[in-house]
Amino acid sequence: MGINYESLDDVTRDYMLKESQLGGHYISPRLTEKGQMQWQSLLEEGIKSYSDDWIAQEILKHGYMLSHEQYTRSGITRSRNINKPQAAQQLAEGEFNRYYLRGLCLRAKAEGKDFLIVYRGKKVSQPRPESEQKIGTRVSVDTLLETLRTNDFVTIEDAIGIPGGPNSGLTCRIS
Repeated sequence: MGINYESLDDVTRDYMLKESQLGGHYISPRLTEKGQMQWQSLLEEGIKSYSDDWIAQEILKHGYMLSHEQYTRSGITRSRNINKPQAAQQLAEGEFNRYYLRGLCLRAKAEGKDFLIVYRGKKVSQPRPESEQKIGTRVSVDTLLETLRTNDFVTIEDAIGIPGGPNSGLTCRIS
């Protein structure tokens, strides 16, 4: 189940699409070659009309996710299975949320608002205390937008200073 985006409507989607068309997309190495070639159009179709759940389903339906990946630990390279449904969901949620936040920043600025409010848009089984502390806080739209634009793979957690990685279920709404 994807993230509940409280401020997602046609206006926000238009801003998201504008941001997406600037390029600089994260291309996951977990995607097949065809999946990498289709990624931007798939993401933009999801932005226009669907959701992160739809993007994840499309990744799986079309076989765009690799079954294995290489990783190196302690100087030794190994192969491991990829949990395709989980990996597809994580990729779809992370990137959809990133463009949602970028679009929301533009919308907030156009409406004369300087901040977004952090909330948990998805229930998580073990919320980290650091992410719990961020709920309800205000985030500068200028800072958030700059951070999300200048890094091709940055999560909301990175952008608002939560250590420990993605999957917090956090996103923002207009204040």
